[in-house]
Amino acid sequence: MPEYKLPDVGEGLTEAEIVAWHVQVGDVVEINQVVVEIETAKSIVELPSPYAGEVSAILVEVGETVPVGTPIIAIGEPASAAPEAPVEIDLSNPAASGGGEGESLVGRNKADRGPVRRPRKVASGAMAAHMQAQAAFESGAAPLVEADVPETPVPSRAVETPAASVQVLAKPPVRKLAKDLGVDLRSLTPTGPDGTVSREDVESAAGTVVEAGTVGEVRGAPAPSLGTTERETREPIKGVRKMMAQAMSQSAFTSPHVTEWVTVDVTRTMELVSRLRARRELREVKVSPLLVLARACILAMRRTPEINSWWDDAAQEVVYKHYVNLGIAAATPRGLVVPNVKDADRLSLVELAQELTALTATARDGKTQPAQMSGGTFTITNVGVFGVDAGTPIINPGESAILCFGAIRKQPWVDQETGEIVARDLTTLALSFDHRHIDGEKGSRFLADVAGILEDPATALLY
Repeated sequence: MPEYKLPDVGEGLTEAEIVAWHVQVGDVVEINQVVVEIETAKSIVELPSPYAGEVSAILVEVGETVPVGTPIIAIGEPASAAPEAPVEIDLSNPAASGGGEGESLVGRNKADRGPVRRPRKVASGAMAAHMQAQAAFESGAAPLVEADVPETPVPSRAVETPAASVQVLAKPPVRKLAKDLGVDLRSLTPTGPDGTVSREDVESAAGTVVEAGTVGEVRGAPAPSLGTTERETREPIKGVRKMMAQAMSQSAFTSPHVTEWVTVDVTRTMELVSRLRARRELREVKVSPLLVLARACILAMRRTPEINSWWDDAAQEVVYKHYVNLGIAAATPRGLVVPNVKDADRLSLVELAQELTALTATARDGKTQPAQMSGGTFTITNVGVFGVDAGTPIINPGESAILCFGAIRKQPWVDQETGEIVARDLTTLALSFDHRHIDGEKGSRFLADVAGILEDPATALLY
């Protein structure tokens, strides 16, 4: 009987946590059907089955962390099917599915139909009620809500059912969100289509809102409530949060950071954003000041290429990158991730807006893949969506600079030409850079160029 062992999905993975199973014992699965979600040190990854057959055993429970190579599920042959040979799947390529943004690894046309269940003998009582409710749901007659029925002894060959009397319908991202926020899906009243629990149901129950801010930031990371009766709560450091801590510690104590600040009048940028939002080709994407800032950074690098380089300490060389993989730091409920837009310098403004919109949606759904976070050359962190003015960001490993984008506020400003005090849209930019090879003159020139474009976007024509 084939056992599916936890694979290395790329970049030297040593272990992973089981986040959610998409199948259960007795389900019949097909090759390439997504069966489980795991959390690696970098992201949530959906794993497809390399076998076709009936699930005979779930070997690792949700919440457990196991090493690569550990058997996690056993899949046998269905009674009416011939054995299927395992197929090789490229787990390191998030685009292998050929599907839309946010899907990963393999085609979803099979998995979208859900697991295929064989007809099984069931006992009376709760088991019978469960199957009746399941049939009603699959026929579209009613949502899957089961009544409490006294349990009766079940023969040893019968399939066990969950102890709960209500089976909840919810999409995997919603289930993951509920797990992160500590919400019991069974306690909710579904308001989504066909009796499903929606994202809003979970957020309402948790008393928080997980939403996208300006492109690149995802709000709502869970935190223990001060209202709890416990004196302390301990949370294991693992997965994305563990990787983030290690990377930031290494960067902070390896690269000598220098941070410079500048306050900018971005009134004209805000006017440009308003005009861009009215453009037909940009109506389907997120247009924000961050889009203009991203473009400004790419243009300013042409005058200061050191910003887009990297200090290779082992080789004692400075590596100049002739491409820009623009990273956008995203704070998610599972920790900080920094997906990047590949070859952002080769994209038009419309294409860049489309990529940033897709990047945000993927991060919000927890679908960011390791390949989308590797190879970054420069990062923007947008703390303005939290109402914060600025900060001293830590450089992402493998890069040499990071720009912090603060909140945009209406404030009094002295007009440089007339000397009058006027109300303007102001923001603060903070640039941290590696002082081993980027001196103060280069860092200052880059920051001044970015600020100049935000103050007067028309000057971008000079680059």
